[in-house]
Amino acid sequence: MQSAIFTILLLIVSNVFMTFAWYGHLKFVPSKWPIWAIVLISWGVALFEYCFMVPANRIGSDMHGGPFSLVQLKVIQEAITLVVFTVIAMFVFGGMTLRWNHIVAFMMLVGAVYLVFMK
Repeated sequence: MQSAIFTILLLIVSNVFMTFAWYGHLKFVPSKWPIWAIVLISWGVALFEYCFMVPANRIGSDMHGGPFSLVQLKVIQEAITLVVFTVIAMFVFGGMTLRWNHIVAFMMLVGAVYLVFMK
């Protein structure tokens, strides 16, 4: 149980870094900067994402004594990605309104997580 919780926490931190690597430049880097500089900044931020994602997958994988199959790890990661993105988009970037269709989509993702854990 401890490795499952630790895996999920690492995935959350990893996804925070990745969300900022992919989208942070839209808010925090001036438009006049050259794209090569923006790519380098994003890669720098993404390095930290890998520092959390790789251990999360290693610790969580049943191939290395963890509780999750490869498919389970991927589905968990995707669900976390969308939740983290939504929270950051709403509170850091502003201007995003959570609508009914977003909530339905999230419920479908929870359903996907449930289905992937079925025996």
